[in-house]
Amino acid sequence: MTQTVNGHGAVTTSGSGSTEGDPGRGAYRGPESLADVRRALRVALPEPNSKFSQDDEWCVVAQADGTWREYRFHDYDQIFRMPGLYEKIFYDVLGCDSPRFMAGLFADALADARVDAADLRALDLGAGNGIMAEELAAVGIAHSVGVDILPEAREAAERDRPGLYADYLVGDLTAIEADDSKRLAGHHLNALTVVAALGFGDIPPAAFGTAYDHIADGGWVVLTIKDAFLASEDTSGFAAMISAGMASGALEVVRRERFRHRLATDATPLVYEGIVARKRGPLA
Repeated sequence: MTQTVNGHGAVTTSGSGSTEGDPGRGAYRGPESLADVRRALRVALPEPNSKFSQDDEWCVVAQADGTWREYRFHDYDQIFRMPGLYEKIFYDVLGCDSPRFMAGLFADALADARVDAADLRALDLGAGNGIMAEELAAVGIAHSVGVDILPEAREAAERDRPGLYADYLVGDLTAIEADDSKRLAGHHLNALTVVAALGFGDIPPAAFGTAYDHIADGGWVVLTIKDAFLASEDTSGFAAMISAGMASGALEVVRRERFRHRLATDATPLVYEGIVARKRGPLA
């Protein structure tokens, strides 16, 4: 991988390094493999001494016509439209490892509890283009149901990782339709994964609560969240919801670790909490 400063005053990242074992490692069925598409993409970050809040981070990406286009990191609908771009930005350039890390933490918890991963039926909230479900499949969880508010996310999952999800619901869980709720119930879900998706307004507490309610009692909850959203001064609602769940025993935590989610555009680490818990009751 090489980095140079381009005319935009930004660091350009490209390279032909191996993507073996990375998300998107070849499921894309276009004329080239997804790994080849990722390698060909050119992404430029802001200057290293520029610092942005995580919600305002951006990059520029070379387009087919030779121009450069700016993408905000939270404009997922636009990013998902370009094959390989999500993986290029967050995994190849910024070193995100959350799905693999959390799947491993989950697998360890299942082993300690003597639970067969093949018996789990997971609801993947904020599913995006299927990276977490791919990691779940790698540890033996074969039945995953995706949920995302963006139709572009489902289209990207079907394009990049066809056949990975048993079902994929596009909808707003803060105002879930009765038919969608019934559809989820029909999968008899006993695990919930929410990785690299909570906070910043992408998935509010009410949506998380709806997903949680669709998981069987005794089921599993696997989530990551930035440490700031669990602090006492948090105003998002997650600190109160998760803290109350732990205090009441509704969330029985069996694994909890701080880890580096990825790098910020200025190369500083973004620290998240990884939690694996059992559902023992309703959240407040």
